[in-house]
Amino acid sequence: MSSHGTGPAPSEDGGRPATVFLTLIALCTAVTAGNIYLAAPLLPLIARDFGSAPSAVTWIASVAQFGYAAGLLFFAPLGDRVNRRPLVAVLSLATTAALTVAAAASGTGALAAAVFVASAATVVPQLLVPMVAERAPADRRARHVAAVIAGLFTGIVAARVLGGLVGQAFGWRWVFVGAAVLTLALGLATAFALPAERRRGTGPLLSGVTALPGLMRRSPGLWRACVRQAGMFGAWSALWTSLALLLTGRPYGLSTATAGLFGLFGLTASAVAPLAGGLVDRFGAEKVVRSAYVLAAVSVPLFWLGGQAMAALFVAAVAIHAALVASHVANQTLALTTTSTPATANTAYVVSGFAGAALASSVAGPAFTHWGWPGVCAVAAVWLAAGWAATAVRR
Repeated sequence: MSSHGTGPAPSEDGGRPATVFLTLIALCTAVTAGNIYLAAPLLPLIARDFGSAPSAVTWIASVAQFGYAAGLLFFAPLGDRVNRRPLVAVLSLATTAALTVAAAASGTGALAAAVFVASAATVVPQLLVPMVAERAPADRRARHVAAVIAGLFTGIVAARVLGGLVGQAFGWRWVFVGAAVLTLALGLATAFALPAERRRGTGPLLSGVTALPGLMRRSPGLWRACVRQAGMFGAWSALWTSLALLLTGRPYGLSTATAGLFGLFGLTASAVAPLAGGLVDRFGAEKVVRSAYVLAAVSVPLFWLGGQAMAALFVAAVAIHAALVASHVANQTLALTTTSTPATANTAYVVSGFAGAALASSVAGPAFTHWGWPGVCAVAAVWLAAGWAATAVRR
């Protein structure tokens, strides 16, 4: 398999160099992915600091997802065209600077702008995943991709759990400072470890963006992966970004730190990712995605019951994370292997997923304000139904 590089590539025979390299990429992915979700567990603290109602600042979590989608659209396709080593370094520095500005924000507008920039620049994982898929042996490709995805979901869990704890103890601003330090350290370390590459494309740097519509038309498999993950990720996002509002309000009345501990259920995703990778390698992506959608559909009524019964909320949290990561491993593996431009295909896939997530979470906030937790569950159900129905009717 071509590495498209001039420097030494980590070995692919399961030896120590490959293991260390994959571990570093997973750690970097965890930290950078967590940056997108820093604000979600901190919304009650941010609202209190700025004198707003918690439901009035939920849009900041949506801004982070829209920012990430924008960054994916413009930065991630560059992985097919330029040397990823300096690109990862520059993006890590930009993310660090934006997180620092967010920590010093004097109002919700300034905070949202900084969060948008930080999320747009924190697309490093989606530059690294295509490289992992390129270098992995064909019979272990999904498992290698799953290892990075496990890091991604671990970062999301850490953002919620550690963010809530640190925010409760020291204030929400210190959460952004800590994220800036970790991003700088791991981002630059990963950039240094990447193999040197030659420029692999010609023409305008943003030509990968203009190629996306045609790529989607020519690849039905990519199209299905994009739409199905948009539905799945949207359902998860609607529920998960609104969960702090449910847990800190009636009937539970938990503190921000205690509500943040609920994110530990997200570790389900990190545990399921390797299993999902093995299932995709053995049975194919289609069967895994279908099973994931069934599991997610079961979780929605459990979340609705969880508005009054904590036990149902526990089961639902495990189910939705297992469904999300299984679907993600299967759909992303499919997206990375259906075209000759994996970074551009990956951009189409992840932009679709985060666009679906951002739209769902932006609707979930008003739904919670007007109809409470059942309104949020209804949004999740609509996103799941739309994601599956749209792909079921197209050949």
